[in-house]
Amino acid sequence: MTFELGPIGVRVRPRVALIVALLAAVGFAALVISLSIGTFAIPPRDIVGALFGYGSGAADLIVYQLRLPRVLTALLVGAAFGLAGAIFQAVTRNPLASPDLIGISAGAGSGAVGAILIGGVTSAGAGTFAAVPLGGLIGALATATAIYLLAFRDGSITGYRFVLVGIAANGALVALTRWMLTRADIDQASRAMVWLTGSLNGRDYEHVRWAGLALLLLVPLTLALIRAYQLLQFDDDTAHSLGIPLRSARIALLVLATCLTALAAAAAGPIAFVALGAPQLARRLAGTAGIPLVTSGLTGAVLLLLADLAARTVLAPTELPVGILTGAVGAPYLLLLLARANRAGTGG
Repeated sequence: MTFELGPIGVRVRPRVALIVALLAAVGFAALVISLSIGTFAIPPRDIVGALFGYGSGAADLIVYQLRLPRVLTALLVGAAFGLAGAIFQAVTRNPLASPDLIGISAGAGSGAVGAILIGGVTSAGAGTFAAVPLGGLIGALATATAIYLLAFRDGSITGYRFVLVGIAANGALVALTRWMLTRADIDQASRAMVWLTGSLNGRDYEHVRWAGLALLLLVPLTLALIRAYQLLQFDDDTAHSLGIPLRSARIALLVLATCLTALAAAAAGPIAFVALGAPQLARRLAGTAGIPLVTSGLTGAVLLLLADLAARTVLAPTELPVGILTGAVGAPYLLLLLARANRAGTGG
């Protein structure tokens, strides 16, 4: 369920429950359509049959062995990015505080590219793929720590300062990643570039396991901090008066969001703008004053699955990396956010 917190407790609003149900329905429809499209087209009714255990042998083989890992990876990675974006935006109280804008994704990218290049790891290979999430996690955590320390002043951080420091860190880390690519041989650099673009092509169950493990471990920890998550969207004085230890709660939530970003990026690359757009879209759909956490995760999952479906079909038979499509759609959305912030007087 999706939670909304008032000053005295957690409750579920009817509109939020309806939006969750609609998102689940849209996600399932997109899943069926995505599984049915390919070199060998399968009717949607056969896809449904295969998913519920009464499909034909050929349909089962294509669905479970070839297509389902990609779709599951899209859903899990999109959910992780949506949750991470919601946490960053809620904790900093800034709609621009997305991990792909403030350097967290760039830090994960630098760490993962280092694992790919230095360790000779393939971005989609089995067996040694564990080095990619580890490198990404180390890079993202180191980046988040540096941004927090640089943005910390007079006993607190502000969302505006956090975003500015993050944008500067993002530029430095992008430069570091490009430098590593110039030092690599052509085969390693090409593998790393495919990963950096963000792609779901060739995903297998190892990627599903990594993304699923990230959500299995981190979502319960995040939900355990749901009260702090909601109260941190108010001003610091209000949160403190209601008994929230501001610094420890903020750090814990930022660490969880950083881990979600790093492990999601390890499975599909640092896909742009899903973490930026999903929380804002979820807030508007749910009609809440703050950012609904779980609804943001569901919105991210559906957005990435729909984006991957569009990337496969818009220029068929040519298949675009999903990161190119999300970047093309996300850039105008970022300009819209900046324009709104400027009109509201919060754009700096």
